[in-house]
Amino acid sequence: MAEDAQKREEERIADAQKREEERQKREEERLADAQKREEERQKRDEEWQKRMQESRDETQKMIQESQKRIEASRLEMQKELGGLGRSFGRLMESLFSAGLYKKFNELGYEFTKQGPHVEFRAKASGRLLAEADYFLEDGQYAMAVEVKADLQVEDVKDHMDRIAVIRRYFDERGDKRILVGAVASSVVHENVLKFAQRKGLYVITQSGDNAVIAKLPEGFKAREW
Repeated sequence: MAEDAQKREEERIADAQKREEERQKREEERLADAQKREEERQKRDEEWQKRMQESRDETQKMIQESQKRIEASRLEMQKELGGLGRSFGRLMESLFSAGLYKKFNELGYEFTKQGPHVEFRAKASGRLLAEADYFLEDGQYAMAVEVKADLQVEDVKDHMDRIAVIRRYFDERGDKRILVGAVASSVVHENVLKFAQRKGLYVITQSGDNAVIAKLPEGFKAREW
């Protein structure tokens, strides 16, 4: 009896040990399978990240190339427009230049000299301080004329600043002549015309093939610097 009981106990222990070994084996297989799936997932993630980075790099490259093309086109267009603007500006200046001083002499001035592209430079350094497209002169008055293809309010303001610079230039050299100003354009919008005249500037505009001084409003008084 005792031997039978011992045998059964040994068989029970052996069976339990076998089941534990089988369970450990299944657990090891499960862990190995899970690790394999994790490695495969990481590999897929790495491949996806690589593809995404390659896609981003390619997109960035395309954007940079596109920006370079756009910038090159912009610079080329700017160059072409600048050339056209300069050519058109010279054309306008030529139109307004003919006998310009005589038109102002009809208003009571006595200009005897008219020069294009007159530069005003610093004494010591020679640095360009201002440039007048046309400069009309006599012994008492001098007039700086700015010519624009399409005159804007900002152009009027800039010209007033330019005349102030020329005034300082005159003062530094003891030139007591009175400065007045005018703006000229083939295109003068009504609001710009009124603004310039309110500021005391003459406005010259195109009439057919001629340049004319715009009609002066009642009470107009030229600003003097």
